[in-house]
Amino acid sequence: MKINSVIQYIKNELVLFIAAILAILTSFFATPKLSYIDFKVLILLFNLMIVIAAFKEFNIMNYIASIFIKNCSSYKNLTIALLSICFFSSMIVTNDVSLITFVPLTLIICSSININPIKIIVLETIASNLGSALTPMGNPQNLFLYSYFNISPLEFFKITFPLTLLSLILLIIIALKGENYKLDVKVSKVTIKNKRLSIIFFVLFIIILLSVFHLINYKIVFVMTIITTVIFDKKLLIKIDYSLLITFVAFFIFIGNISSIETIRIFISNILNNGLNTYIGGIISSQFISNVPATMLLSGFTDYYKELLLSVNIGGLGTLIASLASVISYKLYSKEFSNESTTYLKKFTKYNFIFLIILTPIIYLLIL
Repeated sequence: MKINSVIQYIKNELVLFIAAILAILTSFFATPKLSYIDFKVLILLFNLMIVIAAFKEFNIMNYIASIFIKNCSSYKNLTIALLSICFFSSMIVTNDVSLITFVPLTLIICSSININPIKIIVLETIASNLGSALTPMGNPQNLFLYSYFNISPLEFFKITFPLTLLSLILLIIIALKGENYKLDVKVSKVTIKNKRLSIIFFVLFIIILLSVFHLINYKIVFVMTIITTVIFDKKLLIKIDYSLLITFVAFFIFIGNISSIETIRIFISNILNNGLNTYIGGIISSQFISNVPATMLLSGFTDYYKELLLSVNIGGLGTLIASLASVISYKLYSKEFSNESTTYLKKFTKYNFIFLIILTPIIYLLIL
């Protein structure tokens, strides 16, 4: 029984397990240093995860979703409403949290009106992955690159806005080209659980965003986040994803170790010696190891941060593991429709590669 539990844990935290193994193995060839760990990224991630956990706890996201959906009278309206929620919310609460929140809601709504949600969920996944590309806090790879290369907020948005705008246009076109029929969507009344605490944590969220954009010292905000959470809702401290933070620590050590091995550093740096190679390398490597590890791996060997930033966000399209957030949708759908998991994968792959094939050349030719 214990062995089965360990195996299941490894399956659930496969990226963490691989990162830890890589960090340990490379430590035999290079001495790990505390300086390899970017504590600023870890603190910003921790702060954001606290307020996001609060938003989920107090039902804020479902409340906003209910406002969007309650007036939907057709399949197209419902699709566009759900895609919009995922697309825009992911910019603030990250792509994985957006999917964890809104895919179950989609399953409930579609079940109540007796339609298969497969296409909507596939497009929601794409919407969350691409919408999150806009902001530094939209996904872990953005936050890491934003901090690692010390990109200014204005420059960051100049890089990501065209990709986000083009992605939104493509999503709307695909949603409008699909089938359409009348629906009678009934959404249960959703209320915010604790308005006083919701306001407190919303204010904290604004303060955290100010620290992300370098307007307040992130260390001061970290202390404020801890104090606020301990005073008002200590339960939030056990609801954040510590495995993600530990995964980052392991990758920091792994990358630091291999960067200090001269032959490896020179070899990879020679491959990523121009913008095009970095762009292609980010997209291809994301398909096999997912975009967050690809970001952390390649960042230490290239100065072409603009190409890397765009490539790992576009690289989240394609295979199921290109973005680990995509696995969330797959698991949630497969749990409800276990006999249709293969159909889901086929449709997921089809739409993801459509977006990948369209966006890859356009972004490079028009923006880079």
